[in-house]
Amino acid sequence: MKLHPLPLTGAYLLEQEPFTDARGRFNRTFDAPFLASHGLRSGVAQAALSSNTRAGTLRGLHLQLPPAAEAKTIACWAGALYDVIVDLRPGSPTRGQWYGTTLRAGDDRMLYVPEGFAHGYQALEDGTVAHYTMSSPYTPSLARGIRWDDPGLAIPWPLPAPLLSERDAAQPTLAEFLSSPEAATLTPA
Repeated sequence: MKLHPLPLTGAYLLEQEPFTDARGRFNRTFDAPFLASHGLRSGVAQAALSSNTRAGTLRGLHLQLPPAAEAKTIACWAGALYDVIVDLRPGSPTRGQWYGTTLRAGDDRMLYVPEGFAHGYQALEDGTVAHYTMSSPYTPSLARGIRWDDPGLAIPWPLPAPLLSERDAAQPTLAEFLSSPEAATLTPA
């Protein structure tokens, strides 16, 4: 794998280096020793697939509070998605900033998202499937989020009128979240 720093401190693009021969391709989808050698959290407590029937489906922006804060890797296994991360960590020079990129099935790229970031994506094609690894198990009582359409972030989601969950439609703005006592519990940068 190759590791490329992103504009948000502590976040990376992971570029896989597949082995290809007449039989097809072989990719490492997770490499704990590689991540650890770069000082990144490398344990996996859960892995999940997120299937999206319709293009435009938007999931996020999600995070978990400590002690269940998660580092994640995200890859696209089918279709394409626009993936967005937002740095929420106290003391981070990029706190309150976002980064977005398109991930496509077969592009051999993944995002590494550290603890203290919100994450979300929009499916760009029908049948898009995202694969996640997470360093902590899902803990509903510690799950939080921020609004996908927060005017303070002004994220240019590619497709209009997204299909959202009720929970995602009701999340607080970035400013509301950052001014809450919960934001202070996030692991500092």
